[in-house]
Amino acid sequence: MTIRKNRPAAKPGDPAHVQPAGNELERSIGSQVKRYRIELGLTVAELADGANLSSGMLSKIEHGNISPSLATLRSLSAALNVPVTALFRQFEEQRDATFVRAGQGLPIERRGTRAGHQYQLLGHSIHSDVSVEPYLITLKEGSEVFPIFQHAGVEFIYMLQGIVVYRHADTTYRLTPGDSLFFDADAPHGPEELVELPVRFLSIITNSSRA
Repeated sequence: MTIRKNRPAAKPGDPAHVQPAGNELERSIGSQVKRYRIELGLTVAELADGANLSSGMLSKIEHGNISPSLATLRSLSAALNVPVTALFRQFEEQRDATFVRAGQGLPIERRGTRAGHQYQLLGHSIHSDVSVEPYLITLKEGSEVFPIFQHAGVEFIYMLQGIVVYRHADTTYRLTPGDSLFFDADAPHGPEELVELPVRFLSIITNSSRA
């Protein structure tokens, strides 16, 4: 929970531009600066001196009351011995969220779509090292063609409804609601037999975005 305190309005000519309480970027930067300062065991005065700032200015930055200039951020990052981008990390992490209401996943065209298979993308997250794609997959009556998939990364399947025989490499698995299957997606895989329709399952594909 974030506790917001009443802040005095900036006076005309005040070099420290006071930001409204809802400014998430300034608060995120300030939180990162404070965290790195504490990790280094520095006081506000010590860090301010190392970054050529006044203690009052640094205090305002840490509380998210002002928007620091790029030059100020560079001075702080040098004094904290971290890259400038590290001061934005918390803000970027806070923005990484996807909310999808029931039945509103993004329809995706994949092999099998024309055969009656429905793929709904529930989110998409790409960082420097890992890509994650969660899907809600529905196999309806009339699905007769079972495409074979093969791609980089690993995949996790969790059954929600119906019964399906799922193949991975040379092995088949009979999946019922509550069952899960985690496998190397580089091996050929896909549904082989629809035993009880409709079939619905979650599929989460993860792989290195550097691949």
